[in-house]
Amino acid sequence: MTRQLIKNGQVSENRKARYSYSIEDTIEAGLSLTGAEIKSIRYGLVTIVDGFVQRRGRDLYLAGIEIQKLPTAARIVNFDERRPRQLLLHRAQINRLIGKLQEKGATIVPLKLYFNNRGKLKVLLGIGYGKNKFDKRETIKQREWNKSKARILKG
Repeated sequence: MTRQLIKNGQVSENRKARYSYSIEDTIEAGLSLTGAEIKSIRYGLVTIVDGFVQRRGRDLYLAGIEIQKLPTAARIVNFDERRPRQLLLHRAQINRLIGKLQEKGATIVPLKLYFNNRGKLKVLLGIGYGKNKFDKRETIKQREWNKSKARILKG
């Protein structure tokens, strides 16, 4: 396997989320995973771009992320690559997020997937609202202006 094993640090980032949503607040959560899924994530075989949080009863689940199987372990361990994974949060945090989800236009999307300094997998969730086309154009203009400003100051 030619991929680098990730011990600590960022595994995956959803840059599309900050473009498509105006993020108001962030919260860190754990994920309930199996051993084979963790091993695949350590090798970077995960995509969180299409991820979102959904409510099932009293719990919250992260759906839409894809954890690919390791080619070396595919025969031994079988797991569903796109199954919803339960978020590990305190009850007060879950209730707060459920309240946010019930607001009109609100959504919760994963921004980053990373291992903290203790080696635990965490997901940074962003609570936000969808941007209109106009807002997206403003984001692009602001980014272009920051780039040109940096060039001017450097030169």
